[in-house]
Amino acid sequence: MEEDDAPRDRANRRRAAIEWWTRLDSRAPTPQEREAFVVWLTHDPANREAFEKVCRIWGDLEDLRPLIDAFEVLPPRRTRRVRVAAVLAGLAITLLSYVFFDDAWIMLRAQTRTGVAETRTIRLVDGSRIELGPRSAISLDFDEGKRNVTLLKGEAWFDVAPDAGRPFSVLVARGSVTALGTSFDISTTGERTEITVAQHRVRVMTGGPAIIVDEGEQSAFGPGVAAVDPYRVQVDHVAAWRRGKLIFDDKPLAEVVSVLGHYLSGYILILDPSIRERRVSGVFDAADPIAAISAIEKALGLRALDLGYLVVLTG
Repeated sequence: MEEDDAPRDRANRRRAAIEWWTRLDSRAPTPQEREAFVVWLTHDPANREAFEKVCRIWGDLEDLRPLIDAFEVLPPRRTRRVRVAAVLAGLAITLLSYVFFDDAWIMLRAQTRTGVAETRTIRLVDGSRIELGPRSAISLDFDEGKRNVTLLKGEAWFDVAPDAGRPFSVLVARGSVTALGTSFDISTTGERTEITVAQHRVRVMTGGPAIIVDEGEQSAFGPGVAAVDPYRVQVDHVAAWRRGKLIFDDKPLAEVVSVLGHYLSGYILILDPSIRERRVSGVFDAADPIAAISAIEKALGLRALDLGYLVVLTG
């Protein structure tokens, strides 16, 4: 009997996943629908898996992001319980988009990746060395005429072995960095990529004229923004993660949260867009991201709501 029920259960689960995908994709769901969706999604891990498969086949959850904006504020007449349920449901949809589609795609492409708070050293066949930061991923493409590394996610430190016949290039979203006899750091969040040079120089290409970044300098680029002219930075601050420290010099909160998320078993979400550009400076222990969040909360006068697997920051 149990064997006969299994296919029926899978079919029912798949049918429910399709119905939820259609409902979420076609219109803005009501707070009650969002709450029901989260209940169904978390009731059984198989439900989550079925929904992920439907989304991969029929559409990207990134297309549903505009719907998430609807959970920002509910009318005052709503009860506190309904408001909280609606917000948590919206957060769940957001996390689905991040976890399933970002990480799943990276897992398919990555040859080497790290988990939460994990670092790893990779020694390449040419003698070069890569230190991979937490929640980071790379793929390699080496042959007789090239040495290409793709940084799919996160941060990495590169010590490049000289080879005049084969340039060493790091490919990142919307750009490339070619070593000119160099040690350098690259971090990417999707919204911003930073290149910091510790020794010698690199050439940065982002579709426009090449930018040369010299020792002790940094450049950055992002979606629709070409690499900026190099500026001086303290390289030891940028590379502090290699020593278990995180140092931020007047960085926007959104960028700081992205970095801290690499060390936290869960996710950090900025619920209030107005605080994303608040500036953060400080030295934090990479082994204790919660303490860093608490310090930032006090320093900026924010509120941090710890929901276990999710930390929500509001103004």
